[in-house]
This record gives sequence, C-alpha cells and structure tokens, in this order.
Amino acid sequence: MFPLDVSRRRLHVALVAILLGLQAPASRSLRFDLQSGHTKCIAEDIRANSMTVGKFAIVNPHEGHPLPESHKLSVRVTSAHGNSYHQSENVESGQFAFTAGEAGDYTACFWAPDHKPQATLTVDFDWRTGVAAKDWSNVAKKDQVDVMGLELKKLYETIDSIHNEMFYLREREEEMEELNQATNAKMAWLSCLSLFVCLSVAGLQLWHLKTFFEKKKII
Repeated sequence: MFPLDVSRRRLHVALVAILLGLQAPASRSLRFDLQSGHTKCIAEDIRANSMTVGKFAIVNPHEGHPLPESHKLSVRVTSAHGNSYHQSENVESGQFAFTAGEAGDYTACFWAPDHKPQATLTVDFDWRTGVAAKDWSNVAKKDQVDVMGLELKKLYETIDSIHNEMFYLREREEEMEELNQATNAKMAWLSCLSLFVCLSVAGLQLWHLKTFFEKKKII
C-alpha cells in the first residue's frame, strides 16, 4: 500500500504542475496604479463562446480604515467591435462574467474621476478566461469527485481548451495571411500605377523639350 500511495501522490503533483503550466496563459492577475482623472485599459484576446471572469478592487492604503472618498473608479468592458459587456461607475470593487459572443481583443478600461489634489489608486485586477474561469470547487461538490478525479477533469478540459485555441489561432493566421496577400496585391497595383505616371510625365517632358527646341530651331 505504501508504494501505491507514493505513486498516487507523485501523479497528483505531476498533474497539478501540468495544469499550472497549461492554465498560465488563460489567466491574468496584476496590480497597477491609476491616477485620478486618468484612464488605463487592458486587452485580452478571447475566442468566441469562451467564458471569462474578472474581479477588481481598490487596495486600501490604510488597512482597518474605510477607503477615502477619492478612491472610486469606473470600469467598462468592450469587445473588438465596440459592444459593451460590462459597465460599473464610481465603485470600490466589483466583478464581471460573460460568454464572449465574438472573437477578438476584449478591452477592460478603468478610469478614476478627477480629484483635487490628485489621488493615486492601486487596483488589483484578476482576469480569467476559458478553463481558468471555471469554479472547480462547485464542480467537485456537484459531481462528488475526489481530488484525483477533479485534477483529471481539469486536465481534460484544459487540453480541450488548448485544442480549440490552436484551431482559433490557425483561423487568425489564415485571416492575417489573406490580409497580407490583399495588401501585397494593392501595393503591386500602386507600384505599377506610379511607374506608369512617372513614364508618362517623362514622356511629356521629352515631347515639350523637343517642341521647344524645334520652335527655337535649335534642332
């Protein structure tokens, strides 16, 4: 029994390490400073039909005391096409969750009202997408699975997410290739047009000089 338990523990550690490595690109946690009267935007590339969850909160500069009145911010999350998915105004903290209806860069913009004297807000922001956005504790309670089963379920969904991400990146690559080809074709057409204009101008100059010299009886 002892070697089996050791093997199970090693397998569990390996699964956790793999999951952490695979899920790293799907979550973003950061802390940044925001001055009153200014705006800061953060973008995340999300594929269509992916779940995304974000949490934000202003860090209290004086623990144990209420936040100052100047420490308020507004948040808006929009898609690449300008569609609004979340908006909060004059809040100290909040969260958002939605399923992306379109693929592309989603932008979360934070701005603080103008204040005199100017105040600096420190904001904690955690943005998770795909498998990382799922509440696995509720999954474990609902399905009544053990730790090993939960880790295997996470691993399966992570691999499935990466598989879908690869197809999404391939589609984006094809779109970029088509755009490059269209741009190259337009540049080739523009180059030919520029060459034609230059030759036409050169021909007109030669004709004008020839006419001028003939009138002056130089040639």
